[in-house]
Amino acid sequence: MTPTPANPLRVLVLAPHAFYIDRGTPIDVDILVRAITARGHAVDLLVYDEGAERDYDGLTIHRARAPRFLGHIGPGFSAKKLIADWFMFWRAIGLVRRNRYDLVHAGEESVFMAMLLKLVFGVPYAYDLDSSIAQQMVEKMGWLRPIAPIFNWFEARAIRGAIACSPVCNALGDLCRQRGAKHVEVLHDISQIDPDAAHEPAGVRDEHKIFDPIFMYVGNLETYQGVDLLLEGFAHARADGTKAHVVIAGGSDAHIEKYEAKAAALNVQHHVTFLGRWPVDKLGSLLAEADVLVAPRTKGINTPQKIFPYMHSGKPVLLTKLPTHTQLLEGDEAFLAEATPEAFGRAITDLATNEHVRAALGRQGRAFVEQNHTYPAHQRRVDRLYQHIGEQLAVNTKPAPAGEHAR
Repeated sequence: MTPTPANPLRVLVLAPHAFYIDRGTPIDVDILVRAITARGHAVDLLVYDEGAERDYDGLTIHRARAPRFLGHIGPGFSAKKLIADWFMFWRAIGLVRRNRYDLVHAGEESVFMAMLLKLVFGVPYAYDLDSSIAQQMVEKMGWLRPIAPIFNWFEARAIRGAIACSPVCNALGDLCRQRGAKHVEVLHDISQIDPDAAHEPAGVRDEHKIFDPIFMYVGNLETYQGVDLLLEGFAHARADGTKAHVVIAGGSDAHIEKYEAKAAALNVQHHVTFLGRWPVDKLGSLLAEADVLVAPRTKGINTPQKIFPYMHSGKPVLLTKLPTHTQLLEGDEAFLAEATPEAFGRAITDLATNEHVRAALGRQGRAFVEQNHTYPAHQRRVDRLYQHIGEQLAVNTKPAPAGEHAR
């Protein structure tokens, strides 16, 4: 049972993206505000003006209205995101002026808004890290590498100034500690599927006439997700005679068109199916169609959210053998392959031809998630985080002893 705090807080959560939509970070924010409000705190959530509503007791959603010409704003750094953040910052100022907040809980780049709000209005902030902003910018725009130390300095200032940091993975937790965080509580991603539910088959095999083992990827098609590696590795596996089929769900029309062209260039287009966007509430039905689930991420240090429902489904999971995955997994819970097309192709072959290995990985992956990566485990971590924050706020607002100001 979630403990009710003696002194409920009023919290402004800054989440600079669309909400609610079926995508990694908005899903994380959804379970965060659900857990905070479950403790009895009141949450004002400020997001972009796009997405569906959510209804939790104690939650009020505010939307920052940016110019309509911006259209949809995708994940990752972009000029459109900077413009939207400018409008979001001014909306945040208006909310802080009108309301007495005990805390600003800031995600991603909105931590810099929170730093200014603390400077001007004195409201402390917690920093929610889904990634390292400094690293993400340099990876996306390599020409910024010479000034990376400047980005690192700003990120370190944001970390040190927070009353607490809540990174999404162990590697980011280590980064926070290295940069002087006052307190760190890692809020690992979780699975939200019910693996025991009776899922109506998605019908992918029948509709697309697929008879070979399905290797499935679900998520956005940004470069860091490693879809290039998946297709290149798959081409190696097919060239070696492996009978398998790749199914890719998610991505914008532009990204799908790009990867359809790549599949054709690799001569595997007849063995790759693109489904487009897939609703999260039907994810279980889709995962049930797969023989192997794939997360071929090649960049970043945060563990991708998708691997938790992947493993929870009881299906075997194929991942890249990089810190993004190895910081959490040792290899018994998933198949870890080197991030080269040749090695990834051999892994596809091994899994396509060995049903016993697939079954063992599926069992072990599901057991791993059920132990530490379901909603009750997430609630316990949020409880610890907000217990600490409440204690620190009480200390910071405690009246000074008599005579203290005279010294």
